[in-house]
Amino acid sequence: MERNSEKYILTKEMEWEELGGGVSRKFLGYDNQIMMVSVKFEKGALGSPHSHFHTQATYVVSGKFEFEIDGVKQTVSAGDGVYIEPNLLHSAVCLEEGQLIDTFSPVREDFLTGGGVSYFGDKD
Repeated sequence: MERNSEKYILTKEMEWEELGGGVSRKFLGYDNQIMMVSVKFEKGALGSPHSHFHTQATYVVSGKFEFEIDGVKQTVSAGDGVYIEPNLLHSAVCLEEGQLIDTFSPVREDFLTGGGVSYFGDKD
């Protein structure tokens, strides 16, 4: 099935989608090959250990996070990036309130159908 977002995504006109646990998101653009999502975390919010078949690249817009990827922990902050290979177990803890830009390839179909809240440990 062919999926495409709008050409221009004006975030000021969008509400945050509350995912629970101090995490919310806005979709920034997608098609069948790629998806970009802005994710906001309150201090202490947890992205529970999970894995998915998508390649993920994350940019830290603000805040401080402790990521764990395949058993290796690293603290990242504003301006840093994170690359997660497909199928690797990963998690994150928000140490200081912040925002991430997550990019996935291919598109996270599960996000668009109301599932795939992998921030809380669902394995895709």
